[in-house]
Amino acid sequence: MIKNSKFILACAVIVGFASSATASERAPTASESAAISSALNTLGYSSWGSIELDDGKWEVDNAVHSDGKVYDVDLRLSDLSVIKKDLED
Repeated sequence: MIKNSKFILACAVIVGFASSATASERAPTASESAAISSALNTLGYSSWGSIELDDGKWEVDNAVHSDGKVYDVDLRLSDLSVIKKDLED
């Protein structure tokens, strides 16, 4: 019986960690989306796919730049500056 209780407790802890990890991921609000869109346009991007707040930064998928290339772009939460951009294959 003790082994079963420990197993159930371990499963509950794992589920708790998993749900708290995904709870921080979210789409931008309307005002955040407007600010992100403005920043992306200023940076030379004309269109993009999904935007998600994850790990304390905005993650923008498939952003089309004026150079004709497509990037995944990470933006700093505080000032929407580029942290990283990865060229899509």
